Amino acid sequence: MSGSAVVLGWGLGLALVLLMLIAAGFALALHSGLSRQVLVAAARAVVQLAAVSSVIVAVARSLWLSALFVLVMFAVAAWTSARRVSRAGGASVVWLPIAAGTVPVLAVVLGCGAVPLTGIAIVPVAGIVIGGTMTATSLAGRRALDELGTRYGEYEAGLSLGLLERDAAMEICRPAATQALVPPLDQTRTVGLVTLPGAFVGVLIGSGDAMQAGAAQLLVLIGLLAAEVIAVLCTVELVARGRIRRPAAELAAPKRPTRPKPPRPPGRRRVLAWRR
Repeated sequence: MSGSAVVLGWGLGLALVLLMLIAAGFALALHSGLSRQVLVAAARAVVQLAAVSSVIVAVARSLWLSALFVLVMFAVAAWTSARRVSRAGGASVVWLPIAAGTVPVLAVVLGCGAVPLTGIAIVPVAGIVIGGTMTATSLAGRRALDELGTRYGEYEAGLSLGLLERDAAMEICRPAATQALVPPLDQTRTVGLVTLPGAFVGVLIGSGDAMQAGAAQLLVLIGLLAAEVIAVLCTVELVARGRIRRPAAELAAPKRPTRPKPPRPPGRRRVLAWRR
């Protein structure tokens, strides 16, 4: 087994271009309007990873620089999730679920000594956990707000029955928001049987020790699951309390469609006048 699973060269560049075109082409065939976003996301990934790869070695040598790099990742994750969830003023608190899920997990894995207190170990683990909580927060927030907007009449009915605003909103948005936990649950259940995730493959390729690779992947998966559960719970609570919201116009009860008036027969007056 070689030291790397990817061969650097023209073949890698050609494969990336072809994969980008395939993704954009199928997105175009889907008529989803996402073909341009697919190309932009892929191009950004290339540029960002190239930039990160050039500085990660220097950053990982210093614990303080690694901590600063983790804070930058956290800020970008919070900004991205806030744009995905809502563009209203309340979206600025989206960083709370991400922090609530990330901090306890990192504290446990570092405090127990499962991950060494070095930059080269902290940066990738923190990046995985922050990325997972960002995705969970975005999905839970969007699903909760969509459900609350669609079933706004039920929300008002709950208020009329005497429920508090938080409780009425929680009854509606909680079931939909918890659907954000389906991907991490499925990934954890099927690990090793369906997929071999990145942490396992990376350690296996780097060291060749299957037991160490399995231990690393197990730590990442369970830590990620814990972080995402906390993030979803915090997101639902913020939505129910109105801290994460959308403009009032989007949450208003949909208006009933008005029936169009039947059109008048064309030329009726002229026909009557002609008969006269």
